Amino acid sequence: MSKNIKGAIPKWRFESFDSYPKWNIKKLGCLMKPINERAGDKKYVLMSVTSGVGLIPQVEKFGREIAGNSYKNYYVIRKNDFAYNKSSTKEFPEGYISMLKEYEEAAIPNSIFTCFRVIDDEYEPLFFEQLFNTNYHGKWLRKYIEIGARAHGALSIDTKHLWNMPVAVPKLPEQQKIADCLSSIDDLISAEEKKLLLLNDYKKGWMQKLFPAEGKTVPEWRFPEFKDSEGWEKLNIKKACYPSYSGGTPVTSKKEYYNGDIPFIRSGEIGKEKTELFLTSEGLDNSSAKMIEKGDVLMALYGANSGDVAISPIKGAINQAILCLRHKNNNAFLYHYLAFKKNWIVRTYIQGGQGNLSGEIVKSIELCSPQEPDEQNRIAAFLSVIDELTSNQKEKIEALKQHKTALMQGLFPSIEEVCK
Repeated sequence: MSKNIKGAIPKWRFESFDSYPKWNIKKLGCLMKPINERAGDKKYVLMSVTSGVGLIPQVEKFGREIAGNSYKNYYVIRKNDFAYNKSSTKEFPEGYISMLKEYEEAAIPNSIFTCFRVIDDEYEPLFFEQLFNTNYHGKWLRKYIEIGARAHGALSIDTKHLWNMPVAVPKLPEQQKIADCLSSIDDLISAEEKKLLLLNDYKKGWMQKLFPAEGKTVPEWRFPEFKDSEGWEKLNIKKACYPSYSGGTPVTSKKEYYNGDIPFIRSGEIGKEKTELFLTSEGLDNSSAKMIEKGDVLMALYGANSGDVAISPIKGAINQAILCLRHKNNNAFLYHYLAFKKNWIVRTYIQGGQGNLSGEIVKSIELCSPQEPDEQNRIAAFLSVIDELTSNQKEKIEALKQHKTALMQGLFPSIEEVCK
């Protein structure tokens, strides 16, 4: 940082602060003080972290507390204290800084956390929380992280580089105004995410009524026009569908097989409109990768997404971890039924000892469905309306998140601007 630069100005300022001076630039170590208090024998709520979410109780994340004999060395943090987790994630590759908000005090592992709090009441913790949410610290720390080096599963980085990070800070009233503005958007996002959860529960409730429970052949509810229709029939998926198939992966060392114009769908992308990888025609022709059509039903066979099912929104190629299914009457009905049965499928075939799904396993699963195609279509159309509402809600949440990101880019000077 040049010695003659004493301040910074963000792109956007609230009108009431136009006459305020430039933001002061200080090292983080002059704004925060480290926390070294240990838990000892005193009982605290034990915390872990989820990047992008924040600090959450270990019991909530892991189903139990995992401290063991290391508990006495855990750091003790209090409300509005910060914890820098030195574990790399996709969203925060240089580690994530979170603030304790929901608890008055807690304890977290000393092995992968560096903890600190604002040095006095001239500084608003919520202001710094929002700054850290922009990954401001990551853009500074990345040049100091030793590539490939880890200690106790954490990134290898000297804490002195965190304390030396330059930060532009306005006067307290402006800090509070920025924090209030961004926190209000967070509250709005949280409210919309709760609506999304309600929609998901709403659909689950309807599926439980519209599809037969385990051991039953007729659902609890039927649409009025079908209440006198015949009972449902059981067919395995192999008989209810046209021949199913999986794909393959072109040789990754062949550069000419990749970066083409054919979306290459992997198991974590079965319901997405964009893929990370694309194949060339040569890559498709010289591998077991197979094309699927928009509207096909795709099921993830193994990996973290095993059992997930979606109607593909795009045409593309699939690999060996995906099964493509085409129902003889209505793909949407098949999709909703398999989504309804997912927990049973996972419990029976994955947690029950198989470890992974396979095409043969999926094809052997019984599909209990109305004998009349019109009833299948009615159920599929009804549940698809809820899916559309859910999709619209997701888009609304994403738009709010993008709006907040744009605001943060304008309300905070970038690390590059601060270091000029």
